[in-house]
Amino acid sequence: MSNEQRIGARVLRRKPIDQLTHPGSELKRTMGVGHLTMISIGATLGTGIFVVLGQAVPKAGPGIVVSFVLAGITALFSALSYAELAGLIPASGSSYSYTYATLGEIVAWVCGWCLVLEYGVSVAAVAVGWGQYINELLHLVTGLRIPDVLSQPPSAGGIINIPAVLVVALSMLVLLGGSKGSARTNTILVWIKVGSLLMFCAVAFTAFKAGNLQPLFPLGLAGMSAGAATLFFSYIGFDAASTAGEEAKNPQRDLPRAIILSLVIITALYCAVALAAVGAMPWQSFEGSEAALSRVLTENVSGAIWPILLSIGAVVATASVVLTVLYGQTRILYAMSRDGLVPSIFARLSRNGVPVVNTLVVGSFIAVLAAFVSLGSLADVTSIGTLFAFGLVNIAVIILRRTEPDRQRSFRVPFSPVTPLVGLAFCVYMMFSLGLPSWIAFIVWMVIGFVIYFGYSVRKARLAVPSDQ
Repeated sequence: MSNEQRIGARVLRRKPIDQLTHPGSELKRTMGVGHLTMISIGATLGTGIFVVLGQAVPKAGPGIVVSFVLAGITALFSALSYAELAGLIPASGSSYSYTYATLGEIVAWVCGWCLVLEYGVSVAAVAVGWGQYINELLHLVTGLRIPDVLSQPPSAGGIINIPAVLVVALSMLVLLGGSKGSARTNTILVWIKVGSLLMFCAVAFTAFKAGNLQPLFPLGLAGMSAGAATLFFSYIGFDAASTAGEEAKNPQRDLPRAIILSLVIITALYCAVALAAVGAMPWQSFEGSEAALSRVLTENVSGAIWPILLSIGAVVATASVVLTVLYGQTRILYAMSRDGLVPSIFARLSRNGVPVVNTLVVGSFIAVLAAFVSLGSLADVTSIGTLFAFGLVNIAVIILRRTEPDRQRSFRVPFSPVTPLVGLAFCVYMMFSLGLPSWIAFIVWMVIGFVIYFGYSVRKARLAVPSDQ
């Protein structure tokens, strides 16, 4: 075999599903369908609705409700594919593991590298949003604000975002206590933030004006699509339950249920909140609004208590997202490290089954990112990496239906291969709705990933080359 053939065999090698299904994991199985659903809701329901809404409404106008539906449909098609693969391959690596079994090692690396972008950068973005609502809450209660030099990145006139660093550090401490305790903490936080959003809807609808919804698409369908692309950030995280495949008590049954159930709950909440928000306040007034929902209540509803309660809910909501998405990031790196694609230190577990060094390294990197980068830049870059990974998952479903048709599946995507193909088409459409800066950042990230893969991972991978087996 020539050197070129050997390299080709290495990058295209696929990991058998049986190895992924029975990885010999030391992680502890402690989570049921309730915990798994709460992980996905906890990872999704947060900054997207509390902060990014203020950036998306000026792009779409009152049509933002339709933008949420479009983004939700895009997520739903991919969620169906995730549900099938999560039940078939209940491994910690999520879509990284799925593509390793179907598309080969180099595509799995690309997918894993996108997940590092999705989870790592989105945690930083959420942490930035948490700092904004902490500032809003402080202002509502005391009339004071944290100075910009200590609460904003350099691009926004500050020096360092200390609140964003603080919430990442607190989440690291919770995760170091073990997955069972983290799941319980997250469940409590999820109930609080769902209650906060329901409260917002009830209060904001008292100020609802039908005229605020006319015209529905003042910036055209292109504006609605641009709003949907930005809002897709709000759906990132529904796949987080799939990263707990090796810590679920009954993953084949519970993972598909958790993924679909969480997405249905999230989409219904988002549409209700968006309708209440644009109905209570003219869409032009959302321009430049970071704590958008708090502003809706402050300027359009009587009673000073409501914005305070909402800000408390937003602080809890975004903290929950930081916790659960940081959890997902550590589990993906755990799976990649166990395969040899990243250094083995990321797979070392403590006595209580926690990847301590992994959590500390990832958390420290994210804290630095959150301290010095603005929310808008982080959100769009996160979306493009996520859409790429989702597209690969839809392809993986089609391939496994052909290569493993007789393997038992606890959930099957209906109308396959049409449904996965539609999911793939939606992902591609949404990617091209994002701006050039997001594409440049994505391409640079991919180049860095390929340098690491060919410089380190392709030689260190533990999976044998096919010809050697």
